[in-house]
Amino acid sequence: MIETHQLTRRYGALTAVDALNIRAEPGQVLGLLGPNGAGKSTVMRMIAGFLVPSSGTAQVCGHDVSKEPVKAKRALGYLPEGAPSYGEMTVREFLIFVLRIRGLSADVGYRRFDEVVSQLQLESVLEQCIDTLSKGLRRRVGLAQAILHDPPVLMLDEPTDGLDPNQKHAVRQLIDAMARERTILISTHLLEEVHALCNRVVIIANGKLLADATPAELEERSRYHGAVSFSAPGSGVSQEMLGRLPQVAAIEVDPLDGRITVFPKVGQRILEPVETLLRQQGLEVSEIQLERGRLDEVFRQITTGSTPASVGVTEGKG
Repeated sequence: MIETHQLTRRYGALTAVDALNIRAEPGQVLGLLGPNGAGKSTVMRMIAGFLVPSSGTAQVCGHDVSKEPVKAKRALGYLPEGAPSYGEMTVREFLIFVLRIRGLSADVGYRRFDEVVSQLQLESVLEQCIDTLSKGLRRRVGLAQAILHDPPVLMLDEPTDGLDPNQKHAVRQLIDAMARERTILISTHLLEEVHALCNRVVIIANGKLLADATPAELEERSRYHGAVSFSAPGSGVSQEMLGRLPQVAAIEVDPLDGRITVFPKVGQRILEPVETLLRQQGLEVSEIQLERGRLDEVFRQITTGSTPASVGVTEGKG
């Protein structure tokens, strides 16, 4: 549904996107993750046809963006960074304008108008000028214009930027529902967005592909993967006692809240031995959990080049 081959964009001596190969399949929510300045927005602008690649190709639903731009754009809904719009228009005027330039018939267009306005809870602001709206409401109007024509492919650049927690939850539910019938590419630097929405992640930095994996595969690269953490206030749990377990490689105590994290040796599972030891000692423990791995740690390691490749993760060669 979305595919790039050796996609490259240069600005003079600066290579913003460097021979990028990504592929998003039907029904997939692909997260495009990277630090600020990594090239995420540049990638999306080339796929959307707003920027011409210096070399390489981008396709949407099999249509080359450079050779068949109209067909590619008909298949695509795009929410760019900042959600630009016509501030002097009311929300109603703007969305009707989008329906007309998309070429939808009156019957289909007004049905979609009602559906999208309801989904994004815009009824109360339809007669307000866009310039008078809050940042969160403008973001929702931008998302509305992206999905009005019911496209098979969506590209969303920071879709929940500026939304409060309730609005974020509603938008994430909408994206999750739409993903069942569409391919969605989400550009973000928010790791919570990846956990909430994505079933696959591409990580880029300095325009280069560094990793392509599922969130679970990335979490397996974390040193916290398989670790056990717990709180035991006033229980007198000693590191020495835990260190006697043959499966344990290391122990850390958070200096702020005293939470204890026990790390396993390679290939070892330690939840049951730790629980058994604590129970035998009669120690009161709260919030014990088996760590899946910490995506923020893995993200830092990958984007700073401090971690070797791991099983299930494809390392980009630029």
